[in-house]
Amino acid sequence: MTKRRAERFARRWLRGLLRRVPCGRDGIARVGAREIYILPTRTGFLFGTVLMVMLLGSLNYQNNLGLLFTFFLASVGVVAMHHAWFNLLGILVQVRGGPPVFAGETASYEVTLRNSRRHPRHDLRVGAEREFARPVSVPADDQLAVSFGLPARQRGLQRLEELRVETRHPMHLFRAWCHVATDAETLVFPHPARHAPAPEYAAGNPQRLHPSHKKGTEDYMGSRSYRRGDSPRHIDWKAFARERGLVVKEYGSERGREVWIDWSQLGVPDPEIRLGILTRQVLDASDAKVRFGLRLPGVVEGLAQGAAHTQRCLTRLALFEHAQDVNQPPRAT
Repeated sequence: MTKRRAERFARRWLRGLLRRVPCGRDGIARVGAREIYILPTRTGFLFGTVLMVMLLGSLNYQNNLGLLFTFFLASVGVVAMHHAWFNLLGILVQVRGGPPVFAGETASYEVTLRNSRRHPRHDLRVGAEREFARPVSVPADDQLAVSFGLPARQRGLQRLEELRVETRHPMHLFRAWCHVATDAETLVFPHPARHAPAPEYAAGNPQRLHPSHKKGTEDYMGSRSYRRGDSPRHIDWKAFARERGLVVKEYGSERGREVWIDWSQLGVPDPEIRLGILTRQVLDASDAKVRFGLRLPGVVEGLAQGAAHTQRCLTRLALFEHAQDVNQPPRAT
């Protein structure tokens, strides 16, 4: 067993020992007494070291006043530890996924903290991995929504399996935290390619099969890289603002043109790169406000336009399993 595999095995084994706060059928988790962990912070370790030095010095010099002060500070530390534990006990946590994002962006999650006690809860932080929201306070018998983000590394449904809720209240001597099991998901679209070839025309109208390539008219044909001499009016300034470089939109002379965005029309061997190109074609066609359809192996989205249709096509691309037979004909709609 290699060192990396041994580390992964040890990490999974340790994570399996942790108690997690389960979610109920309503999606709400209630933090119990045995699901809270407490450890001293750096300040707490320094505080304990100072107490040990004071204790040894007071015993060595038989200083009763020093012993009294040492035990008083130690009792303050014990009370602070109890309050850190009590600050999390009984809090209600609900997690929801955020709006869809593209791969490479930040997927957001919304956490609702419900305080059913008669006293406020202070210095609560929620997050996962190394991403945490800013500390918040929840008033007595009230609730508060907190959002935080995680990197969306790949397309598909990004599930947040575990949320961490922690506090350092009061005095930041101890850190108390708990792990909340969640089923929150955020949809991640494929990362769009910088450029994409023009999609094919819809069949059924002979005039649409041979449109004029005269530039500057109404119908969108596709996008390409900028070439010297291109009119600034045809530059996709939105793409330039997104740091995609100078991209020129091409148009044809036929009005009401319909296009098909087709998996089989691309000769790119890497499925993920192909999905990125299809995503760019969907976005370009949506920006150009033309009717378009999407063909994937086993799936067809008919010709339509609008934000809802664009969302459906992007969702198909995000959830597409390229492991299936790509030669399988698309099912009819």
